[in-house]
Amino acid sequence: MPRIEEWEKKIAWIVSSILGGAIIITAYVTLWDRPLFDEYALLAVVVTIFPPAVLDYIDYRWRRSIDEHLPDLFRSVVQAQQTGMTLPQALEEASKRSYGPLTKELKKMVAQMSWGMSFEQAFESFGKRVNTVLMRRTVPLVVEASRSGGRIEKVFDPMGKFIQSTLMLDKECRAQTRPYVAIVYVAFYVFLFTVVLLFKSLFFQMGELPISGSALLTPEATLRMFFHMSVIQAFFSGLTAGKMGEGTVNAGLKHCVILLTSGYLVFKLIL
Repeated sequence: MPRIEEWEKKIAWIVSSILGGAIIITAYVTLWDRPLFDEYALLAVVVTIFPPAVLDYIDYRWRRSIDEHLPDLFRSVVQAQQTGMTLPQALEEASKRSYGPLTKELKKMVAQMSWGMSFEQAFESFGKRVNTVLMRRTVPLVVEASRSGGRIEKVFDPMGKFIQSTLMLDKECRAQTRPYVAIVYVAFYVFLFTVVLLFKSLFFQMGELPISGSALLTPEATLRMFFHMSVIQAFFSGLTAGKMGEGTVNAGLKHCVILLTSGYLVFKLIL
C-alpha cells in the first residue's frame, strides 16, 4: 500500500466535491421535482465521498503496516547492537531487511545519518515522515534517552514490547467492536428487507393510500419517501460504523459507499 499525503486527501476532497456539485446542479436545473433527480443526487453523494474513502482506506492500511513492523525493527536493532555494532551500523544493517513500507523510510534515515545528521535529528525526521500514533509516542522517548547517554538498546527493547502490547490491545478492541459494525449493516439490510416486503405485499396491490381529505399518498410517492429514508440511514449508519470500528468518522466513508450502493440497487432492481 502506498503512502497517501494529507495534500493528496485535500485535493481528492476538492475535486470530488466539485464533480458532485456539478452533478447536483445539473440535475437540479434539468430534473427538479422528478423521481430521476433522486438518483442523480445519490450519484453526486457517492462521487463526492468515494475518492476520499479509497484514499483514507489506503492510508489506514499503510499506517497499520508501519505500526505492525515497528516491533520487528526495534528487535533487529537490539540484536545487532548486542553483537557489538554501533547504533548507525545496527540501523544500516536493519535497513537491508524487509519491514514493509517502513523499509523505505528507514533507508532515508540511514542516508541522513551517513550525510552527517545526528541520530536524534534523523530519528525525529523519521517520526515526522511516518507520523503514526505509535511513532509520535515512541520518538520523544528514544530521542531523550539518546541525548541523556547510555545504551540505546535498553530503550529499544522495552519500547518494542510496549508497541507489541499496544497492537495486541488494539486488535482485541477491533475484534470486540466488529459485532457492532455488523449490527449497523444488519439493521440497514433489515430496513431494506422490510421495505421490499411492504411494497411487494401491500403498496403495489393498492392504487392509492388516502391519508387526509383529498391528499393522496401514491405508491410512487411512498417509494420515493422510503428511498430518501434509505439514503439518510445509509449515510449516517456508515459514519457510525467507521467511528465504532476504527475510531474515526472518515473511516466510515467506505461503509457509506457500500450501504448507499446496496440501497440503490435494491430500490432500482427489486422495487
